[in-house]
Amino acid sequence: MAEQHPTGQRQARLSSALNRIAALRAARAKPATGFVSQPEPRTIGSYARGKQLIAGNFLLAGFLIEGPGLSIWDLPMPDPSFEEALHGCGWLDDLAAVGDRPARERAQGWVFDWIDRFGAGRGPGWTPDLTGRRLIRWINHAILLLNGQERARADGFFRSLGQQTIYLSRRWKSASPGLPRFEALTGLIYAGLALTGMERLAGPAAQALAAECAAQIDAEGGIPTRNPEELLEVFTLLIWAAAALGAAGRSPAAAHLEAIERIAPTLRALRHSDGGLARFHGGGRGLEGRLDQALAASGVRAGHPETLAMGFARLHGGRSSIIVDASAPPKGPASANAHASTLAFELTSGRRPLVVNCGSGAMFGRDWHRAGRATASHSTLAIEGFSSSRLGPERMLGRSPRACFDETPTEVWARAEGDPAHHMMFGHNGYVPTHGMTHIRTLELSPDGRSLRGEDTLGAMTGPDRKRFDTIFEREGLRGIPFQIRFHLHPEADATLDMGGAAVSVALKSGEIWVFRHDGVADLSLEPSVYLEKGRLRPRASLQIVLTARVLDYACQIGWTFAKAQDTPAAIRDTRSNGPDSDI
Repeated sequence: MAEQHPTGQRQARLSSALNRIAALRAARAKPATGFVSQPEPRTIGSYARGKQLIAGNFLLAGFLIEGPGLSIWDLPMPDPSFEEALHGCGWLDDLAAVGDRPARERAQGWVFDWIDRFGAGRGPGWTPDLTGRRLIRWINHAILLLNGQERARADGFFRSLGQQTIYLSRRWKSASPGLPRFEALTGLIYAGLALTGMERLAGPAAQALAAECAAQIDAEGGIPTRNPEELLEVFTLLIWAAAALGAAGRSPAAAHLEAIERIAPTLRALRHSDGGLARFHGGGRGLEGRLDQALAASGVRAGHPETLAMGFARLHGGRSSIIVDASAPPKGPASANAHASTLAFELTSGRRPLVVNCGSGAMFGRDWHRAGRATASHSTLAIEGFSSSRLGPERMLGRSPRACFDETPTEVWARAEGDPAHHMMFGHNGYVPTHGMTHIRTLELSPDGRSLRGEDTLGAMTGPDRKRFDTIFEREGLRGIPFQIRFHLHPEADATLDMGGAAVSVALKSGEIWVFRHDGVADLSLEPSVYLEKGRLRPRASLQIVLTARVLDYACQIGWTFAKAQDTPAAIRDTRSNGPDSDI
């Protein structure tokens, strides 16, 4: 049950009321009459999802609603996130990817139906971030939406665009800092530059966007949430805004361009060898092609940063890449989707993910969301029944209750052991408050990328830590402190116990065989797991390698290896396609 916070609820009600008033005022404002210049589509959609929308299968925010023949606005709303996805109009990208007559008819019908139902300032879509998102899509796909329309319908379209733009100019400051505010300001810049009579709004919005860049993008090109996919979304918005300003003959502010230059190397460091982003802190792999397109459009050629990238370390060799969460999670509102993933890693070989984290369960409901954030849902060490960071009580953030981290490791460190691209040591003290224990992890990837050697240590390092350990040890009846080291496997990795249960063989679709071994200190098992992925109706079944042991003294150290089988060739022609991005 979400804890009630009267102050937060009052603030949410006040913000909602102010949004409604601003929307009603904007609905009476002088409208735009057309475009200053012909807009160019920039957003990427999915042809497969577009075909499903045409067939009446609406998969949004993890919910599938079947409504053949129904307007998108007549669908039952299973969750506020589903409703937000509708009003943000991201589905226009998917319909545009199809681009045929049925796709155009649905896009036009649903957009003009929105204008009839909600254009006067009514409905849940009148928030700054959703309005910014919606403006970008409507302007991007204006050719699709206006094709064959009568003059009166076109006038209504421009009238609504103008009203939403005026609303956004008055309420963008109420959007939450971070991605919502970047969406609001980018939408305002887009509309201000594209619509007749709105040019005066573009300059102040560009200045405000530059100020947000300086405030929200740190010196290393990271954002407070430490979510790689969210960083990509922010980066994409900044690229779009810069391109729109340049096309209008305006120069983006220095802080805007400098933010793009800082983010690009960070995103390159967070990209696996298969081109997908590391899946940490609520983020997924990113839309297919979005990262490559954004990096190419940025024009930034700088490579990986020499230090941590937004708190992540990257090891690479041959065709293999490893990305490690080497910092503490955020705290406060920035941690609403963050995970207790400190020292967790992902391993990708060529085009095939091997070791993964379970991912964000936000699309599958509150229980899955919370479960996906636990340390046990990540490829790292976890003391049984505990996470390395702890959630506080739920509070209202926006329209939904969210639990944020109120206790995270106070010390997290990463140190190169020779070549930082191949060998690093990490540590955190997240279990000191609960058990007096520090986790130390060493990872060494061979230069050819064919073997990974790891070592995990759980130990009481100081006098006070040992006293805490002794207390817990006695309370547990001298049975020791149980812990597990988990290696979650991608669902397309086929794993079997081998060598009489002393090893695990993992076959990838590329034909590669990887073998997991350990030093015998722990018990080895192969257990069920899940892979939580956007665009799916349900979690995907997978497997996890688990090493189980107990700390019986002040320290326990376990060694393990992942290595390609000796008969696996150095170069493999991997031509098999990846699995579908949806299972509807």
